[in-house]
Amino acid sequence: MSHHFRLIAATALALAGAGHAAAQTAPPQKKIYCWEENGRKVCGDALPASAADRARTEISIKSGLPTAQVDRALTEVERSAAQQAADAARRQAEAEAMQKRRDLAMVESYMTEADLRRAYGERTALLDETLKASRLGITTLHASLLSLLRQAGDRELGGEPVPPSLIRSILQQHAELLRQRQILLAQEQDRAALENELDDSLRRYREMKGGAAAATAAPAADK
Repeated sequence: MSHHFRLIAATALALAGAGHAAAQTAPPQKKIYCWEENGRKVCGDALPASAADRARTEISIKSGLPTAQVDRALTEVERSAAQQAADAARRQAEAEAMQKRRDLAMVESYMTEADLRRAYGERTALLDETLKASRLGITTLHASLLSLLRQAGDRELGGEPVPPSLIRSILQQHAELLRQRQILLAQEQDRAALENELDDSLRRYREMKGGAAAATAAPAADK
C-alpha cells in the first residue's frame, strides 16, 4: 500500500469519526410548547416554570407536528387517591391469588363433594350446639330477671322499699341479658355466613373439578 493511499484512508476515517461525534453531540431538536393559561392557549419555544405542571403539547419546530402530549401534574389529593387505588388493586390481586391457592388446596383435600359437605357439616354442628346453648342461657336469664322484677313489684305494692341489693341484681341481670342477646346475634350471623361460605365453596369446587376434568379429557381426546 503506497504512502499516498494510506494518507487518504486515514483522512477518510478521521472525517467519519468526526461526523459520528458530531451526530452524538448534536443539540436536541427545538420544540414549541403549547398550554392553557387563564382559559386561553399559550405557545412558546420555552416552557416557563409557572407552566411546568400544566398539561401541554410539544410540537417539533422542524416538522410542525406534535411530538408529545404531557398531562398535567397530579395534585396532592389526586396522588393520594391514585396511591390508595393502587394499594387497593394490589390487595385485591393478593386476595385473589390467595383464594386461588385455597381453591386448589380444597380440591386436593376433598376427593368428592360429599367430603366437602361433611367437613362443613362438622363446623355447622358445632355452631348449632353453640346457638342452642346461648338460647337456653338467654331463656334462663330472662326467667331470672322476671322473678327479680316480680319481687321488686311485690315489695312496692306492699308499701315496702326495694332493697338496693335487689335493684343491683335487676340491673346486672338486665345488662347480662342484653350482652347475651348481642352474642347470640353475632353467632346467628356467623351461622348464616357459614351457610353462604358452603354455597360459595361448593360452587368453586365444582368449577375447579370441572376445569380439571376438562384438562384431563383434552389430552385423551387428542390421542
